[in-house]
Amino acid sequence: MPVLSRPAGNVRYEVSGAGSPPLLLTHGFGATSAMFAANLAAVGSRNQVLTWDIRGHGGSDYPADPACYRPAAALEDMAAILAELGHDRAVLGGHSLGGYLSLEFALAFPDRVAGLVLINTGPGFRSDDARADWNRRAEITAAKLAEQGLASLRSSAELQAAEHRDATGLILAARGTLTQRDSHVIDGLPSIQAPALVVVGSDDTRYLPAADYMTAKLPRARKVVIPGAGHAPNMDRPELFNSELRAFLDHLADGEQAL
Repeated sequence: MPVLSRPAGNVRYEVSGAGSPPLLLTHGFGATSAMFAANLAAVGSRNQVLTWDIRGHGGSDYPADPACYRPAAALEDMAAILAELGHDRAVLGGHSLGGYLSLEFALAFPDRVAGLVLINTGPGFRSDDARADWNRRAEITAAKLAEQGLASLRSSAELQAAEHRDATGLILAARGTLTQRDSHVIDGLPSIQAPALVVVGSDDTRYLPAADYMTAKLPRARKVVIPGAGHAPNMDRPELFNSELRAFLDHLADGEQAL
């Protein structure tokens, strides 16, 4: 996979398929770009697909400076990958943390986003107490990684310890990229004009309310519930997920406004 040189630490990315609009896929915390392997062929048949490893994950760098794991640094990485491939605009797809980062990118660079695919993610919290609880759990995750290493990753389809060199990058990413500082994303949902496909697994009860909320607040959103799927519906039921994603991208390619 190619490696993009970045000031805060290099990032590994991969390009597959061809066609417009391009799709940039961002994985969730503790996962890697490998979680999208079952989706690349279906999407790449008519769209170029870009996948990458968030800093501290997989084949990207694991710098020791906590400042390298600011969410803003991840947004800059996403913009740099698009620039490297010569894309002014792209559809952004993200799972969990990757979906939150995609929403942040849409708020920071609205003219660069042709569409959003939000997979089992949430928009953050308006309540200071709820945000503090999220950050407390992120710190617990970091502490477990520091104590137990990669063995502390919970068992799930998208979390594979063997895809990471060690736990050092994940510890810093948990304390930096994963933590939330304010309510700007949830407050900004009504201002995001890009068409959005909100995808959630029927069995991931923690994220079903977030999917409903984002669908109600995003001006041009459609929700799809993937039956029999958990937190990673693109892996649990790839055939259903790919069909919905393919239809969404085809609508965008045809210039259709309605979802």
